[in-house]
Amino acid sequence: MSQPLRLQRLSQNALETEALGEAVGKQLMGGEVIELNSDLGGGKTTFTRGLARGFGSDDKVSSPTFTLSKVYENGRRELHHFDFYRLPEAGLMQHELHDVMQDPDCSIVIEWAGIVEDVMPKNRLRVTLTNEGDDARQLVFDCPTELGYLVKGLQQ
Repeated sequence: MSQPLRLQRLSQNALETEALGEAVGKQLMGGEVIELNSDLGGGKTTFTRGLARGFGSDDKVSSPTFTLSKVYENGRRELHHFDFYRLPEAGLMQHELHDVMQDPDCSIVIEWAGIVEDVMPKNRLRVTLTNEGDDARQLVFDCPTELGYLVKGLQQ
């Protein structure tokens, strides 16, 4: 069994964070799950904005904190964006997430995934964003080898 990939990238500003998301989004083929981890205001939605652009969606990306989920389309496939920050328990959202995960044409990005850990696949890309001051962020990509193609454009 191969070792998972771990990549670290420093983003100096929101545009660079979006560009990293866009590089990953260009590789999406369907069936992937991406977990985003950071503090509040840590850049998760900024990363997702780039992810959706790379995926080929012109849809407006905003945090689904109050709506819990949004769908971005590219004409062929869907990118589902979940934000579970405000949920005290997963409830029906756990079932919705599970259903979307069964569709091989959908890619999924999840903020605050801890509440749905029991339905999260083992093979998922985990992106941890850490504030480095001002708009700078350290992004750590923990990627199973099966999803290595997602971070292909980030390797130096």
